Amino acid sequence: MDFSLTPEERQIRDTVRSFVEKEVMPLEPEVLRNERAGRPAVDPEVLRDLRAKARKSGFWGINTPEEYGGAALGPIMSAIIAMEIGRTFVPFSFGGSADNILYAGTDEQKQRYLIPTIEGERRSCFAITEPGAGSDARNIRTRATRDGSEWVLNGEKTFITGGSEADFVMVFAVAEPYGVTCFLVDRDMGWKSEPIPTMGEWGPAALVFQDVRVPEENILGELGKGFELAMAWIGQGRYMIPARAIGSAERMLGMAIDYAKIRKSMGQTISEYQAIQWMIADSQVEIEAAKWLTLYAAWRVSEGMDARHASSIAKLNGAVMANQVVDRVLQIHGGMGYTKELPIERWYRELRLLRIFEGTDEIQKRTIARNLIKGHARLGLIGE
Repeated sequence: MDFSLTPEERQIRDTVRSFVEKEVMPLEPEVLRNERAGRPAVDPEVLRDLRAKARKSGFWGINTPEEYGGAALGPIMSAIIAMEIGRTFVPFSFGGSADNILYAGTDEQKQRYLIPTIEGERRSCFAITEPGAGSDARNIRTRATRDGSEWVLNGEKTFITGGSEADFVMVFAVAEPYGVTCFLVDRDMGWKSEPIPTMGEWGPAALVFQDVRVPEENILGELGKGFELAMAWIGQGRYMIPARAIGSAERMLGMAIDYAKIRKSMGQTISEYQAIQWMIADSQVEIEAAKWLTLYAAWRVSEGMDARHASSIAKLNGAVMANQVVDRVLQIHGGMGYTKELPIERWYRELRLLRIFEGTDEIQKRTIARNLIKGHARLGLIGE
């Protein structure tokens, strides 16, 4: 069993880390100033320039198939790259990607939605969560009623990432009598969005569909097969959530170690106190455990294996880990950690979201337990 990276994989990791340190991290003070003033964290033009620089270095479409101009680096390297990007709180991601379910579109849909999204000409959002159907996606109330060659959508979605910025949405509605169906709906077809203020910097939106008319050809996939598409979207991204959190936790732990070595209390640095040492040790153990659970889930995806159980474990563990680490790091920094002079309190608010979105802690526990009870997953079998 070889856990080492190939020379090419190490080079990719190191190149991404260098890019993040040299090009992205210097923006952190500006991000903090902008957010304190209520302005967008980073000017969109700056982000476009960063993505253009990254593209020249070959970082475009990390997990996008080569036929669409992507690098197709695969799940494991995508997770490792997410860890490196997670080392900064600047809201940056490499361009050239699109939601995986858009690849299920027709040739015409790919030309209108998939390819422009990959090229950064269009922005999408994924809308399944509703005020009364969060983790319970089967309780969707948004309805689609056929009217000739069109479908009329009525309903509301909430906590939609990118909902205020997107120009089209992949929205899931019950198309009677077929069942949950995914529709590609352009903003100019009439849906509206409203930002939702949150405790963190994540800016979700509420979407309202009132008699929005969508042509038949805008159905993504098949009538009544939308739930399967939704689960494919959610399942693919689940192990990527702890991946980015691992990078954040490692960066913060490094900050805590550096601070503990210079901060003095009662005649010695606080790094000499057992209480601080235990917080550092516990954090390192938890980060490493989360890292290998996440990479294992990514490996299963890369091997074409069912990764849903492993991804739920990785997501649950990684979300809890990140919150525990940031709490310890803030505690080690004391009063300074609580101020907005350092980014720790920002990470504290941001990482709390991980235990809620893309399946709450409770949903992950339910999924893991149900898989074991029903025999969908078995104990003690390595590599299966």
